[in-house]
Amino acid sequence: MKTIKLTALLVANQLDLKGIKTFVDLKTLADSSSELLYSYGGDKYQYYFNYGVIVFAGHSEEEIKVAVKAVGPHLKNPNDQWLRDDHEISVKEGELEFEFDQLIVDHFDEKVCRIAMFNLAQSVALDCYNQITENLLTEIRGFASNLEASGRLSMSRKNMLKFIGRALNTQNDIADNIYIFDAPELVWDDKYLDNLHIGLMKHFDLRVRFSEVEYTLRIIESNLSVFREVSTQRESSILERIIVVLILVEVLNLIISKL
Repeated sequence: MKTIKLTALLVANQLDLKGIKTFVDLKTLADSSSELLYSYGGDKYQYYFNYGVIVFAGHSEEEIKVAVKAVGPHLKNPNDQWLRDDHEISVKEGELEFEFDQLIVDHFDEKVCRIAMFNLAQSVALDCYNQITENLLTEIRGFASNLEASGRLSMSRKNMLKFIGRALNTQNDIADNIYIFDAPELVWDDKYLDNLHIGLMKHFDLRVRFSEVEYTLRIIESNLSVFREVSTQRESSILERIIVVLILVEVLNLIISKL
C-alpha cells in the first residue's frame, strides 16, 4: 500500500504569491491570485495559499524546512510558531475511506492530491481563526467582568475602536480565505473528486468549525455593541456636566457684574 504524507503549515499572515512564482523556476499546475501548486515529481507537491498556508505532499522534514526557508522573503508577517497539521493518503484499490489521520483512495494523482491538500489547508486556517477569535473573546470577557465589578467600562474609546478594527479584520480575512461553501472547480465534472471533497470536509469538520468561529464573532459583536452604547452614554454624561458647569459660570459672571 503506497502512502503519501501531507503536511500543512501556517507560516505567515500572508504569502506573496507573485514573488514565489517568480522565485520558483517551475511550471505551475494551478495558478491564481489565491493559490500556487507545483509538482516536484515522484508524488511530491507544494501548494501555496495567499492566506499564509503551505501544504507539502511527499516531502521529508528536512525538505520542508529548506522549502519554507527558501520562500522566507515572500512571507508577510511571518509567524514565530507555525500551526501544523499532518495527514496521510494511502492507495488501496477500490477504496475511499476517511480514517482518523489517514485518507484511503483507490488511486493517487495530481487532482486527488490537490483536493486533499486544499482541505487540509482550510483546516489549518480554521485552527488559526479559532485561536484568534478565542483570544478576542477572552479579552471581551475581561472587559465585561470589570464592568460587572466596578460599574465602569475600563476600555477607552480609542482602544475600543482598535479592538473593533481587529474583530472586523478577522471577519474580513475569514470571508476572503475560507472556501468551504465553494467547491474547487476540478470537482464539478468528476463524481469521485466531488465525493472526496465532501468526505474530507466532513472528516475535518470544516462546516462545524466554521460555524463555531462565526458564533464566537457574533458574541464579540454583540458585546461590542453594548460597550459602544455605554461609551456613548458616558461621553454624553460628560458633555452634559460640562454644559452645566458653563451655565453656572455664566450665571455667576452675570451676578458678579450686577453687583
